[in-house]
Amino acid sequence: MNEKSLPKLDLRPESIARQVTRALRQAIVTMQLAPGEMLSEQDLARRFGVSRSPVREALIKLSEAGLVRVLPQRGTQVVKISRAGVENARFIREAVETAVVREAALRASPAILAELNASLTRQRRAQRSTSTEDFLALDEEFHRLLAEAAGRLAAWEMIEDVKPQMDRVRFLDMTQATPRHVVVAQHEVIVGAIRDGNPTAAQEAMQEHLSEILRSLPEMQVQHPELFEPEPATPSTALSA
Repeated sequence: MNEKSLPKLDLRPESIARQVTRALRQAIVTMQLAPGEMLSEQDLARRFGVSRSPVREALIKLSEAGLVRVLPQRGTQVVKISRAGVENARFIREAVETAVVREAALRASPAILAELNASLTRQRRAQRSTSTEDFLALDEEFHRLLAEAAGRLAAWEMIEDVKPQMDRVRFLDMTQATPRHVVVAQHEVIVGAIRDGNPTAAQEAMQEHLSEILRSLPEMQVQHPELFEPEPATPSTALSA
């Protein structure tokens, strides 16, 4: 594994293993740890300044999330991006988040609308930032606020468990394919529908927003084939003579 910088651990009152898990997940999503890269428990423990036990626990969690795989006698490898995994995660997000914004449009309070508008302001400012990672964090914040607006924070927590494959493509997408102003404009339409109390418009706006990745995914796969799992061969349907 190349010696790259990893996110620093903080001193918040949570387990070391959880901090290591979060830091490694962030490093994988932002390509600091590249698809296909081999990871060493011992090396990660040294770089984080912890014992191997929390690192091992973190790698188990990441394996369950589909971000790494354990190769017997070889170590742990960051998995390559699965196009099917991305499409499945997007499908689940659409099913959950369209329901979330429908409820948000029916029950959002003035206070939560103010929070959503403040989030949009932060996103507009971040359009000029060079940090894709910072903009992605604001995007995450926005979607979490929508779940809070609907009173369905557990729905967002469920989405967080199923979207890791999608997150890496979203990072690439925001870096290369979809301009940030497009993302912000789509968020503005969603908030406008919620402000107007229009659940149908909110649902349609969310569907449009989450479909963006389907337009950019093939392009990302062509530009970065080394980051993706090979596509399964399609059986020939030709009939023999």
